[in-house]
Amino acid sequence: MATDILMPALSPTMTEGTLARWLKKEGDQIKSGDLIAEIETDKATMEVEAVDEGILGRILVPEGTEGVAVNKPIAVLVEEGETVPEGPSSGSAAAKPAPTPAVAPAAAQQTSRAAPQVAEKGTRVFASPLARRIAKNKGVELSTIKGTGPNGRILRRDVEEAQAQPAAAPSAPKAPTAQTLPTGENVTRVPNSSMRKVIARRLTESKQNVPHFYVSIDVELDALLALRSQLNAASPSEGEGQFKLSVNDMLIKAAALALRAVPSVNVSYADHETIQHHDVDISVAVSIPDGLITPIVRQADKKSLREISSEARDLIKRARTGKLKPEEFQGGSFSISNMGMFGVKEFAAIINPPQAGILAIAAGEKRAVVKDDQLAIATVMTATLSVDHRVVDGALGAEWINAFRDIVQNPYRLVV
Repeated sequence: MATDILMPALSPTMTEGTLARWLKKEGDQIKSGDLIAEIETDKATMEVEAVDEGILGRILVPEGTEGVAVNKPIAVLVEEGETVPEGPSSGSAAAKPAPTPAVAPAAAQQTSRAAPQVAEKGTRVFASPLARRIAKNKGVELSTIKGTGPNGRILRRDVEEAQAQPAAAPSAPKAPTAQTLPTGENVTRVPNSSMRKVIARRLTESKQNVPHFYVSIDVELDALLALRSQLNAASPSEGEGQFKLSVNDMLIKAAALALRAVPSVNVSYADHETIQHHDVDISVAVSIPDGLITPIVRQADKKSLREISSEARDLIKRARTGKLKPEEFQGGSFSISNMGMFGVKEFAAIINPPQAGILAIAAGEKRAVVKDDQLAIATVMTATLSVDHRVVDGALGAEWINAFRDIVQNPYRLVV
């Protein structure tokens, strides 16, 4: 009996993805556990394993297709000698097309309350529950909007873009809008990947909805650099015990210890409560060719510098090759973004919700400092803490970043 292969949900929040590449072709024999396709999510490209056995009878969704809804049939698996159906298997309940694509759990709770809206011509308007609610609140008519979601479904961004368009005034010339883009041979248009779209949406939502508060401090690095040199010199020259600590490894541990010392920063804000995280899970911002991803060093406060170094190196390597598992980059209670290797003097990072804090680390440089009323030279970096002011007040942020500075400037705490 023919069986549909469905678009998998590779993360709890995934509602759609891009079918990047088929690893099998029509007519190939498929066994359970075989890698059959590569799916591009908002964070990574992951390989998908087959769960059933048979012959790949027909590919329904060609590779390179974007916006494929979760649970949509993407191929048909048949038995030896069985007639290959033209489309999804009619014998599979999961293959029957639903009126709208699958939605995330939070949105699904509202689906039953969202009454279908009908356009003037009597055709049904397909829109997400969130898009309907925003349109109602802003007085935007859904029937006038062209959806960019799967099957033309109207999404939140479509409503917001439509609402942002100024109405044409009959007595005045139309003002230029942000939608006016250069055309012709002088530009190259590069389609935004799923990851780039999600980064743009999430960071915009963070800056619009999270009241950022910033605290900066100068941190002397000479003692930490000296300790790093001593520890690396003690590493075996080869073999299993060999290690090489980076400054970033030590700053991850310092941030984790500061969160343990000031646990009120290791939190997330919710409408009716503050969530206190018991584990100190540090998300490390890693630049990849098409964007940014944040693999997580879990329970970093309880790990040795050697363990953090080994784990961080492995996570960063696999992040840059798209081999991270969802649980390795989803979650985390606090983030670190280090741009010191680019010579950046100072910067402020955008919070990654639902986390309440992110530390921006700039380059260490030789600066003149005053010690015992005398001028001296020290290696100094500027660190800037961004916090969610709804749950972390300024004084608390200052307490945390001072704890971080004290640990870095007295780095013996990293090894005891």
